[in-house]
Formats: sequence, C-alpha cells, structure tokens
Amino acid sequence: MTNDAFLHCLSSFYFLPMNSVKPKKQLGQHFLTDMSVAQRIADSLDYAGNVLEIGPGMGVLSQFLFARSNVSLKLVEIDSESVEYLSTHFADHKDRIIEADFLKTDVNALFPGEPFAIISNFPYNISSQIFFRIIDFRDSIPLVVGMLQKEVAERLASPPGSRDYGILSVFLQAYYDIEYLFTVPPTVFNPPPKVQSGVIRCTRNSVKTLDCDEVLFRQVVKATFNQRRKTIWNGLKALGRDLSAIKDDAFMTRRPEQLSVADFVALTNLISGASPATSK
Repeated sequence: MTNDAFLHCLSSFYFLPMNSVKPKKQLGQHFLTDMSVAQRIADSLDYAGNVLEIGPGMGVLSQFLFARSNVSLKLVEIDSESVEYLSTHFADHKDRIIEADFLKTDVNALFPGEPFAIISNFPYNISSQIFFRIIDFRDSIPLVVGMLQKEVAERLASPPGSRDYGILSVFLQAYYDIEYLFTVPPTVFNPPPKVQSGVIRCTRNSVKTLDCDEVLFRQVVKATFNQRRKTIWNGLKALGRDLSAIKDDAFMTRRPEQLSVADFVALTNLISGASPATSK
C-alpha cells in the first residue's frame, strides 16, 4: 500500500462524519482535516520519549504519534465530547487520555520526574496563556511544536527590531530557540478560521536561569512594552523606582522592540539597585 493510500484509509477510519465532534466556538476549536498537513506537523516533532498533546480534539495529530514506537504519548483534552470520541477511536490508549484543563493541570504529575515534549493545534483564544505556562515548566519541556494563529506564531519567532516582537517573544526566546516552520491556510480546518495559521518549533536552549533578577526582568519587559511606542525611559517610570542615576544611559533613548533578551538582562541589572521613588 502506498503512503497516500495509507493516509486515506487512516483518515476514513478515524474521522467518520457520523461520529465527528461538533466544534465548539467557546473552546476555540478548529479541527484540522488535511492529513498531509497533520503528518507534517507531527513529523516536525523529532523527539523520542514522553510527549504531551494539548487539545487533541479528534486525534488528527495523535494518530501519527501513537504509531511511533519511540514515543510515550499522553493527551490532555478539556472537551468531554472529544474525550469520549478519543476513548472510542483510540481504545487501546484509553488510559493515556486525560480529561482536564491544561492551564489548571499539575504539569509535574503528567510525567513525574521525566522530561516531555509538547505538541498541539493550540486553541487560538488561550495560546498565549499556554505558552506562559510552558515557560514556567521550561526545565521539564525540551521541545514544543505547535500550530497557532499566524500572527501569534510570527510574534513568538520574531527577532528584535521587528514590529511583531513583544513581551511573549522576549520571555519565550529567553529559554527557547524558535523556528517558524510553515503557514497553514484556513481551508484545511472545520470550521475554517478567519485567519491563517502558522507552525513553530521551540527548542530549549542552554540557559538555566537568566543572569539577573528574573522577577524584575519580567517587570521590566512588561513595563517597557506596555509603552512600546515610547522610549525605555518612559516605560520604566511604571516601576516606581528612582532611576535618575541612569537617566542618561544609552538604553533609555531606545524602544523596547530594539532590545534583545541579553539587552533586557543588562537593563534589569542596571536598574536592580534603584530604590523606590520618593513622592514629592
């Protein structure tokens, strides 16, 4: 049997229209229907070991991952109808299907003491929240492959100097090397989203901890990007610190999208000793 014929049979087996799950707008569900795109996404996860799929829906990616002998896959799905569907169509893996909200799940309990990769057709409405949570558990997650709204995917992968570069770009790029892999059109989804989608791959870098106060680092990044059309100096005023001693530093005339992760680390160290501003 040719590969195309195999995919056709696989598609017919797993995605029978009479048993399909109804997409739910409130969950941001857009089910991928193109098997070649699904396989391309799955193939982008070049990883052996534990894998967590977030929001598998009807298992369009899961089918390829369950077929791998070198992958131990678990699925986390919030939609009970999808869980029922998955439990029926992947009956041999029923114990690997977890009905839960990833944002509220004890991530460390999924693969206790072991690293795991993540793959997902991320729900567009909570994709940023999911990535913030991934950052929190970055030491357990060496690789992430996922499909997001194209503009969000481009933002995460954008380098300094780009207008798409923002808060989450800095936070994620501090700990991951990010590749924008390919674009996916709306026509291969049910229902079709109103936007294009993009697939990215995030590979954990060698940074264990940043060479600065990481809490202050986050505050600095958020404060400056909240005033992204203004200079760094104007953005930092929101921190409520006396920065008069560093007012003439070269960083202060720049804008946040011009700063790399290393620049933000240096800026954080520059202001770490500043005392709270006194009211006049």
